[in-house]
Amino acid sequence: MAAYPFKVPGPPGTPSVVAFTKDSITIGWNEPVSDGGNEVIGYHVERKERSGIIWHRISNSLVKGNIFKSSGLEDGVAYEFRVLAENMAGIGKPSKASEAILALDPVDPPGQPIPIFVNNSAITVQWTKPAYDGGFKITGYTVEKRELPAGRWMRANFTNIIETAFTVSGLAQDTSYEFRVIARNSAGAVSMPSEPSDPITCKDNIIEPRIMVDAIFKDIVLLKAGESFKLEADIAGQPTPSMAWTKDGKEVENTMKLEVRFTELTTILTNKDSVRSDGGEFVLTATNVGGFAKHIFNVKVLDRPGPPIGPLKVSDVTADNCVLTWAPPADDGGAKIEGYVVEKRESSRLVWTNVVSGLQVTQHKVTKLLKGNEYIFRVMAVNKYGLGESLESEPTIADNPYVKPDPPENPEVTAITKDSMVVMWQAPRSDGGTPITNYSIERKDRAGLRWVKCNTRKVKDLQFKATGLTTGHEYEFRIFAENAAGVSVPSVPSLFYRATDGLYKPGAPCNPRILDTTKSSITIAWNKPVYNGGSEITGYIVETCIPSEKEEEEEWTIVTPKEGLLATLFTLTNLKENQEYKINISAINSEGVVSEKPQPPGKITLKDVTKNSVTLSWEKPEHDGGSRVGCYVVEIQPKGVDKWTQAMISLITDQTFKTTGLEPGMEYEYRVYAENIVGIGKASKVSEGHIARDPCDPPGVPSSSESRLQIVTVLATTLTVNQS
Repeated sequence: MAAYPFKVPGPPGTPSVVAFTKDSITIGWNEPVSDGGNEVIGYHVERKERSGIIWHRISNSLVKGNIFKSSGLEDGVAYEFRVLAENMAGIGKPSKASEAILALDPVDPPGQPIPIFVNNSAITVQWTKPAYDGGFKITGYTVEKRELPAGRWMRANFTNIIETAFTVSGLAQDTSYEFRVIARNSAGAVSMPSEPSDPITCKDNIIEPRIMVDAIFKDIVLLKAGESFKLEADIAGQPTPSMAWTKDGKEVENTMKLEVRFTELTTILTNKDSVRSDGGEFVLTATNVGGFAKHIFNVKVLDRPGPPIGPLKVSDVTADNCVLTWAPPADDGGAKIEGYVVEKRESSRLVWTNVVSGLQVTQHKVTKLLKGNEYIFRVMAVNKYGLGESLESEPTIADNPYVKPDPPENPEVTAITKDSMVVMWQAPRSDGGTPITNYSIERKDRAGLRWVKCNTRKVKDLQFKATGLTTGHEYEFRIFAENAAGVSVPSVPSLFYRATDGLYKPGAPCNPRILDTTKSSITIAWNKPVYNGGSEITGYIVETCIPSEKEEEEEWTIVTPKEGLLATLFTLTNLKENQEYKINISAINSEGVVSEKPQPPGKITLKDVTKNSVTLSWEKPEHDGGSRVGCYVVEIQPKGVDKWTQAMISLITDQTFKTTGLEPGMEYEYRVYAENIVGIGKASKVSEGHIARDPCDPPGVPSSSESRLQIVTVLATTLTVNQS
């Protein structure tokens, strides 16, 4: 048999992966550099495991073309491939073995490379990571280049690329190239090549982009709602820049009313039937490898205002009115806000009714509401283009935020005569959330069935003189408290009291004062008591003593006749010069001398101790001195300091008090006084001490609004008056 006049072909190019899955790998290769003088009629493909030494032919027949899919792979095993070419003279030498390829999930290709730098001999391309890494970390990239128009793909890097950018050097000036990138993960899986880059020419004549617009687009573009606008620009640059429109940081997309068009060096943005929200800043950018340019088109669509800034706050709600508050609109429609319109509707109805128009402020009191009805309110701003969008409130029920007060407490009767009685009581525990405006006093005769109202005018004090009583009849009284919400239930009725004269001792004389002093005498005067005890005052008694450090050791001496004086003026004589004296004045009626001061309150108990407060409670005095204890005085002092100060800021009418604002680490002790119509009695025994923990400034202590002057302290040469 004669020999062929040609040789077998040379080895094909080294195989590389074209595509793969867990159980198949598709490889591709380049034709042999030499075909041996005869056309290659096909290829044979061989495969081996990376750890093996024996090659197995896996192509059952001659492979036509330069691609072959190898299947039946074992998951996680690395394989190598080689290819042999065949012509009429026979099979040539095998190609170089491919890199070991694992049969794993495929890696997605990287993003399309784009140029970020170009000169006459080098091009820097950049790409994005694969969307899916095949389940293993990406460990490197391979960059391939191809010279246009008909060059073959060739590897451009000879070391591993970790970053997503690479500079390809050694390129020919004025020659165009394409680039693609292949990713590889830590398992050895290799991705398909990325989409090739756009053609890039190696040259230095790069011109930075420029954007050129008409003068009208350098200022704000103004138009009315309903009109259309068109934004146009010319672009220059080398290479031809890419262009993009954005608004509020997002790329502008074509819609039914907005259209963006591009040509190679121009762009137009058109918007139809504009509304207020169509305005704003439209940003046009042009970019090439030489840099970028930007122009901002400001478009302002004049329209009615937007809604006022909410929430629409409804406050101070009562049964017939409320107050609405809001803020001006964030969007004034491009024109000055001329006023506001307020409307309301009942939530059960659909019709809105006007409350006020042309309002110049952002607050309004709505009146004439119906108690118990639920309302919704809305506010709209007005400019020269019309009435804007509305801001609505939450549903609100027209009702008072307060309730009727609790009933008054502890009604008692004092100052009884044959046809009148003075009724006294304590304020309700709760005023219902709004101040007490009136007390109504009713009486009932023990012999009758009906309650009769005593007062025709409003009473705000905690006492009332009931007149027109029948002598010898017994009466009980009850009290009602009234606030803006209505009248409370009645108090518990008082005991029955008989209308008769002369049953009680008189009150203390009023307004004691000094008229004159010398080195040996003091002249004093006073007024009649407010309460005469039910009978005429028959005289006055004046007592005096020299003050002592311990009040219980003081000795009082009567300096007037024991039956008393009829006058309300008296001069004390034979006094020592510069000696301090205490003077006490008492009234007498048919019952005798004025009532005494109450005895000291009982034991003080400390409870509810916190870091900066303590609650005191105490027992009532064993004897109230003949008249009801009206209030108590609490004094406090740091232990060992010997300086007592009042602890309360208002009258205490019950037997408990909470003090706050104590200094940390300080030990305190307390004492309490009882007060009746005569005055303040002696102090209770001092309480146990307790230590405060947290710092807080002590509260101020205003002076009492109802001081009663029973004791006058004077010097023979210097006038001194103490009030208790």
